[in-house]
Amino acid sequence: MVTPSLLGPTAEPLPDVRSIAVLRANALGDFIFVLPALEALRGAYPSAEIVLLGAPWHAKLWRDRPGPVDRVLVVPPAPGIRAADPGEPESSIDDFVAAATGFDVAVQVHGGGANSNPLISRLGARLTVGLRADDAPPLDRWLRYVYYQHEVIRYLEVVALVGAPATTVVPTLAVTAADRAEAARVLGPAGRPRVALHPGASDTRRRWPAERFAEVARALHQDGYEVLVTGTPAEREVVDRVVAAAQVPVRPQVGTLSLSGLVGCYADCALVVSNDTGPLHLAAAVGTPTVGIFWVGNLINTGSPLRGRHRPICSWTVHCPVCGVDCTPGIYPHRPGDGECPHRDSFVADVPVVEVLEAARELLSS
Repeated sequence: MVTPSLLGPTAEPLPDVRSIAVLRANALGDFIFVLPALEALRGAYPSAEIVLLGAPWHAKLWRDRPGPVDRVLVVPPAPGIRAADPGEPESSIDDFVAAATGFDVAVQVHGGGANSNPLISRLGARLTVGLRADDAPPLDRWLRYVYYQHEVIRYLEVVALVGAPATTVVPTLAVTAADRAEAARVLGPAGRPRVALHPGASDTRRRWPAERFAEVARALHQDGYEVLVTGTPAEREVVDRVVAAAQVPVRPQVGTLSLSGLVGCYADCALVVSNDTGPLHLAAAVGTPTVGIFWVGNLINTGSPLRGRHRPICSWTVHCPVCGVDCTPGIYPHRPGDGECPHRDSFVADVPVVEVLEAARELLSS
């Protein structure tokens, strides 16, 4: 039986559900998008234990943090599940499966399922639900994985299969006193209102040129803001380029803050300007206004639908600027070569500085 809900039909909840496993062991932005689905599960099964099958960083982030996750089980590194962290001790998927027992429901919100669906099936839950691409085995209840769908809605549709209707479509992450204490310890008191720029992204095709970020930094500094430039240790080079080109005092923050500290930092910023990457979505989840720079395909999947506090700026480039290949995945699967090429030049370099600055100033003034 199904019942109407915010996003369409929802199955009836299962009786006597005491424990729910949710597989989502990938990167920061990916996790932010699954938060509304976790909230839906909590609403439908208020007394059940919700266990996130995640990565080591999930366990650190979720320690003593209010929200829909009761505990984190770290999934061992495995092909298609997650890569090993530097220095992480070896562990076995077989040993993990043997120990991870007693779940009533197991939910796969980790991708198309070629590698993750077999893992979910091995947990022995009463009911398995999730996504399924063409190369993936089925679960008890599943939805077809279609590339172009907003990530938040994708996962809400999955948990609806187990009787968990959507309660929100807005990812929200609680900010703790420990988050703010670390940020205050590292950054000190703010002499001016703070804004943060994040010029990195794991995929260089999603990076707006560093010189454009520098122009934004210079303009916002002249407007009276203290400008932070955040980045991971792997993004130090691009942060250094922004700092050098800004030609005004800005504060680079590379490796100075843990993820908890970054939560506290962004929560106390007036604005975050970023490429489409995890920190952008983290900033939105802690309630900070954002200006995001998106390639059009990524905008479909990850751009915030809200405009009161968020301004996604879109590049409409779809052909590789080097070789001209159409890089829109999933549109022309019958044409070999389309959707991928070896080049990693920026697909968002055509986004004008004036558009980003106009959006930033509008949000700051409001």
